[in-house]
Amino acid sequence: MNKRIYVLIAVLWFVFLATPCQLAAQEPYRRGTTAANFLEIGYGSRGNAMGDAAVATSNNLESCYWNPAGLALMRQNEVLFSMQPWIIDINTNFAAVGLVFPRLGTFAVSFSQMDYGKEKVTTLMMQDGTGEHYTANEFSFTFSYGRRLAQWFAFGVGGKYINSSIWHTHAGAMALDLGALVQTRFFSPTGERTEGLTIGMSISNYGTRMKYDGMDLLQALDPNPNIAGNYDNVEGQFKMQSWELPLIFRIGIAVHPIYTSNHHLTFEVDALHPNNNSESINMGGQYKFTLPSFGSFFARAGYKGMFMNQTEYGMSYGFGVLMRISKLALQIDYAYRNIGLLGSVNAYSVNLFF
Repeated sequence: MNKRIYVLIAVLWFVFLATPCQLAAQEPYRRGTTAANFLEIGYGSRGNAMGDAAVATSNNLESCYWNPAGLALMRQNEVLFSMQPWIIDINTNFAAVGLVFPRLGTFAVSFSQMDYGKEKVTTLMMQDGTGEHYTANEFSFTFSYGRRLAQWFAFGVGGKYINSSIWHTHAGAMALDLGALVQTRFFSPTGERTEGLTIGMSISNYGTRMKYDGMDLLQALDPNPNIAGNYDNVEGQFKMQSWELPLIFRIGIAVHPIYTSNHHLTFEVDALHPNNNSESINMGGQYKFTLPSFGSFFARAGYKGMFMNQTEYGMSYGFGVLMRISKLALQIDYAYRNIGLLGSVNAYSVNLFF
């Protein structure tokens, strides 16, 4: 009975928190009205290769980003490193470690970062540069937890600190991620819930606003330029506006039409409702071939941004290999994503299971 109460509370949380998200993305779309948009690009080669359709099937440390409830499906402790060189020489990185406690659940810590590199400092008088360089950096630090509340239901939560800085100007925010997974026997080739239709839901970046502050906003001002003899170099500071975080509501379903000891085929469809853009659909699939004496091979493909108003996203592809040695395992994944006029990006991930 207690487990049913927990499930009901979790569902009510999702309905309550999804309400402002449903009201936020109506036309006209609020593009360019949120800060820390590096939180939207997607982390983890598996999810990237499947067109960012991962909310219902993520079951490793990538769940820290896609759906914290997926942490409850982890069977081993894990360490994950992911690198994704982004457009125009921007670099993104993701790292996480998770520990599984059978009676308590799974605890994980993750770190994501976007490095914009160095740029020359220029002025109207020195347009070729002053000899200085400025940098821009954004990162988030997340503590996540996932646990099964019932045999068919898992719940996850993540608390994160987000920081954004441009030279001497910076901003910070706190946010919450919530996720749920429901496993059913529908369309199960074996009759087991783990191979049946899975429903996944998540809300990402539900938190405070970001407001930039720092010494770069200080300027020498003349309070009254029409009066001579007053103070013409008074120190003033520009007052910055507060910016919302990119709030994303995801819901997805996954099916496994083929599930045998050696072959496993998965299809997933996700619907996204952000607060700063139009709704969209992500679709992806994964084929897994298991070699008992070695490990597994993966082939993946997907499409991101279907039905989105004016998108540059499109097809994505990837592959991976999982090698097992006793209780240890090493998984290497690669993903290729097309971003239209902006070119293409590659993602590389390494998972260590112990």
